[in-house]
Formats: sequence, C-alpha cells, structure tokens
Amino acid sequence: MTDFTDLLDGYQRFRTSEYRRHRDRWSGLSEGQSPRVMVIACSDSRVDPAQIFDTVPGEIFVVRNVANLVPPFEDDASRHGVSAALEFAVNQLEVPEILVLGHGACGGVAAALSQRFKGAPNGQGGFIAHWVDMLDPARERIVAEHGTGPEAVRALELETVRVSLVNLMTFPFVAERVKAGTLTLHGAYFAIADGVLHVMDADGAFAPA
Repeated sequence: MTDFTDLLDGYQRFRTSEYRRHRDRWSGLSEGQSPRVMVIACSDSRVDPAQIFDTVPGEIFVVRNVANLVPPFEDDASRHGVSAALEFAVNQLEVPEILVLGHGACGGVAAALSQRFKGAPNGQGGFIAHWVDMLDPARERIVAEHGTGPEAVRALELETVRVSLVNLMTFPFVAERVKAGTLTLHGAYFAIADGVLHVMDADGAFAPA
C-alpha cells in the first residue's frame, strides 16, 4: 500500500527521470496551459484519466468528484467547485471539448442505488447523500425496471454520464458555445474489470471504442 513516504519516494523518481526528460515541456507549461479537453471524472483511485488516455501534463484539464457528476447551474451564494472548474475551463481556457467519464464499480453509484446514507447528518454520510441524490430520478426509473442487482448498477453508472451531460447544458456559457459549434460534449464509460472504454453516441447509447 502507498503511504505518504512512498509518495515522496515517487517524487524523487519523477524529479530525476520524467521531469528531467521533459524539461523543455515543463518549462513551457510554467508559462501557462492550453488543454484542448476538459475531463470530468470520478475521484475513484482506480480511474485516472491521464493514465487511461495516456496523456502528458498540459493536455487535459481535469475535475474529479464522487460519481463524476455535474450539478445543474445554480445562481446562489454557495461554493460550487465543479461549476468553478467548468467556468474556468470554458470561459478562460476556452477548451473546445468536454468529456464526462463514468466508470464501473463506482462507490458513489452504489451509494445512490442503495441510499445507504439517506437522512445521515453531514460528516456521517450526509454530504455523500446530498451529492448523489442528483441521480434519484434516474435511480427510481432504473430500480423499477431492473431492481437493485448488477444490471441496475451498470445502468445507473451509465446514467451518471447522461445526467451530467444534461446538467452541463443548463450552464448558459456552455449551451451558448455548443449552439455556436465552438464546444462539443462527449460521454464515455471505463469498465475497470476489463479495461474497455465505451463511448456514448448521439442517442445516448454506449459502445466499445
């Protein structure tokens, strides 16, 4: 298992190998970034977009959270981490593409499906419950059709991508750019068990890449 000491050891290896080998690239990145794709992914330790897509620093702008969810646009005084990252990527970096990446064996989806934290106070599951309740409408539909078994889990994991893509379009600055053709939204799903990436088509269906 990796602990903080292992991370420091890893840094030393990075500093004497990758950083030195790509010194010119790092020097350029110190002046700024211009990624072409924003990736919205899960915080799950097994699903690192940079590793899955074999990218190098500076190529993708990533925000990760429980179950790779994008909340709808909300004009209030709360602190909105995902919305801030989205605003920065679209308005400041002007990324031309956004990818929502779902994945298999998602703990956030399991929590949404089982509702194990429903009614729990913040700090004891309440934050999780209120975050994943964005999936409640989809959950009700899926449970009615599939119950709560493996088929329901997979269906709800795919639904996290669709829900997030719908919510992305509630942000005026996203919708305007999509309509103008300067921003394209994508959905994908990474199956941890077999390492296969599934890409969503215009009809919302997923197929292996």
